[in-house]
Amino acid sequence: VKALLTILKQLCKVDNMKFSERKTSSKKKGIWWKIILIFLLAALAGFLDYPKAWDKTADWIGLGLPHFINMPFKLGLDLQGGTHLVYDADLSQIDRADHIESIEGVRDVIELRVNAFGVAEPVVQINQVGEQYRLIVELAGVRDIGKAVEMIGQTPSLDFREPKEEAETNAIIEEQQAILAKQQAGEELSEEDVAKLFEDPYFKAPELTGRFLENANVSQDQTTFEYQVNLQFDSEGAKLFEEITDRNTGKPVAIYLDGSPISTPVVQEKIIGGKAQITGNFSAMEARELSQRLNAGALPVPINLISQQSVGASLGQDSLDKSLRAGIYGFIAVLIFMVVFYRLPGVVASLALLIYLAIVLAIFKLISVTLTLAGIAGFILSIGLAVDANVLIFERLKEELKSGKSLGGSIDDGFSRAWSAIRDGNISTIITALILYAFATSMIKGFALTLMLGVLVSMFTAIVITKTFLKFFVGGKLEKIKWLWK
Repeated sequence: VKALLTILKQLCKVDNMKFSERKTSSKKKGIWWKIILIFLLAALAGFLDYPKAWDKTADWIGLGLPHFINMPFKLGLDLQGGTHLVYDADLSQIDRADHIESIEGVRDVIELRVNAFGVAEPVVQINQVGEQYRLIVELAGVRDIGKAVEMIGQTPSLDFREPKEEAETNAIIEEQQAILAKQQAGEELSEEDVAKLFEDPYFKAPELTGRFLENANVSQDQTTFEYQVNLQFDSEGAKLFEEITDRNTGKPVAIYLDGSPISTPVVQEKIIGGKAQITGNFSAMEARELSQRLNAGALPVPINLISQQSVGASLGQDSLDKSLRAGIYGFIAVLIFMVVFYRLPGVVASLALLIYLAIVLAIFKLISVTLTLAGIAGFILSIGLAVDANVLIFERLKEELKSGKSLGGSIDDGFSRAWSAIRDGNISTIITALILYAFATSMIKGFALTLMLGVLVSMFTAIVITKTFLKFFVGGKLEKIKWLWK
C-alpha cells in the first residue's frame, strides 16, 4: 500500500508539472499573439504617418502592390500661413435678448461665405469682452486677402422668392445653354450674355426681403415631436407673405441668404397674419442653424474690420521646423533617461513610446486635427505624461522585486498598484483639457485637443503595450539577470 501511494504521488507530481508547462506555454502563445497585433497596429499607424515608406517598398518589390493611402497633416494658420481678421459687431440696433442669437447667425453666414470662397474649414469664432462682441476669422492658406475681406464684410441679405412659370424656366435654361455653347466655341460674350448666365431660372426676383422678418425661432410640435422653424413678419411683411402664399399654394417658396438658397419649403395653404412654420424632418441642430441664418438676414448686424494680420508661408514653415526639432530633441532626451534609469524596462518603455508616437500622429490624420504651434506643444507635453505612467509602474515594479516576488508577480502587482495614481492623474488632465476645449479660443483649443488625445493613447500604451512587452520576458533568460530589473 505504501509503495502504491508513493507511485501515485509521483504520478500526480508529473501531471502537475505537465499541466503547469502547458499553462505556461498557453500564456506564452497568448503574449506572442498580442505582440504580433501590437506591431501590426504600429506598422499601420507608421505607414499612415509616412506612406512613402510603404510606397518605396511596394515599388521595389514590383508585384503591382498598391500605394498606401496618403492623408496630409492639416496645418493651422500659424504653420501654413494665411490671414487673421478681427471684426467688431455693431449690436446697438438689436434688443439685448437677441444679441447672442444675432451674433451666432452672423458667424454662421460668414462661415458660409468663406466656404463659398474656397477656404477649407475656416475658423470663425465669437469673442465677448463685456458687452462688446467681436468675430475672429482665421483663413489658413488664403492668398487673395482683399477679396476675402470684401466678401466677409457685407451685411447678410435675406429674401423670399416665388417660383417662375415652367415655360419661363425652360426658356431661360435653353438661352443659358446657347450662351454656354457660344462660350465653348470661343466666341466673346456680351454683358447681356454674362448677366443671363447668372439669372436664376427657377425663382423670381424678391419682393419680400429680410427687413420684413421680425424673428425666427425653433419649436417642437407637441403631437409629432418634430422640430420646426417659426417665422414672424411685421405688418407690411405679413401682407406680402399672404399674397405670395396665396399665389403659390402647393408650390415651393425659396428662402435665399446672400444669393444662395438655404431652404425651399412648399406652401401648404394661404397664410394670414404673418406667422408661418417651416417643417421638414429637421434635427434640433438643423432647425437651430436655419433659425440663425434667417435671423442673420432679418436682423442686420454691421461688422467692421478692426484688425488684420497676415502670416507668411515662410514664417509658418520656419515655426513648423523649429517645433519639430524641439519635439525630436525632447523625445530623444526622454528615451535616454528611461534607458539609463530603468535599463531593460526603460528599453521596453522606449519601444512603447515609439508606438505611441505613431498611433497619436495617425489619429491626428484620421480625425483631421488642425495642428498649430499650441497643438504641437500639447502633443509634446503628452509625451512627458506618457513617460510619467511608465515611471510610476517601474518604481512599483522595483519595490515588488525587492520584496522577493517573482518577475511575473511583480509585474502584475506593480501595474495594479500603480493604476490608481495613473488613472487619477490622467483623468484630472483630461477634465482640464475638456474645460479648455469648451471655453477657450481656437489656439488653446488646439493645445487642449492634442493633449487630451495624447493622454488617452498614453494610457493604452502604458497599461496594454508596456505590460505585454514586460510579460514577454517572464520565464526567459533575461529574467535571471537581476541588474536589468532592479
